Amino acid sequence: MKIINITKGVVLAENAVCASTVFKRLKGLLGKKSLRDGEALVIKPCNSIHSFFMQFPIDVLFVDRSDKVVSAISSFAPARISKIYFHASYVIELPAGLIKATSSSPGDQLGIS
Repeated sequence: MKIINITKGVVLAENAVCASTVFKRLKGLLGKKSLRDGEALVIKPCNSIHSFFMQFPIDVLFVDRSDKVVSAISSFAPARISKIYFHASYVIELPAGLIKATSSSPGDQLGIS
């Protein structure tokens, strides 16, 4: 899948994978050593995450049903739990630093294809 921040006119990921089954959502990024540029994990449904047992920080976008960013967290560190974002329908996990590099922020409209 490809993820575009339509508001900012930038590509967030060229190679996004969707975790929509219970097993894939539970596994998430566990076991990976990093996310490469252009990679992302989309977790559906999801409105809160944890990073226990992860080995690297990630950027996180919480997104609502209309594909608008509800919250953006830069460099979400390992061994953390996010708060619950009740308006979020899914989460996009990205390489650390991408939110800042693309100026992605709450309210931005995303496109996923």
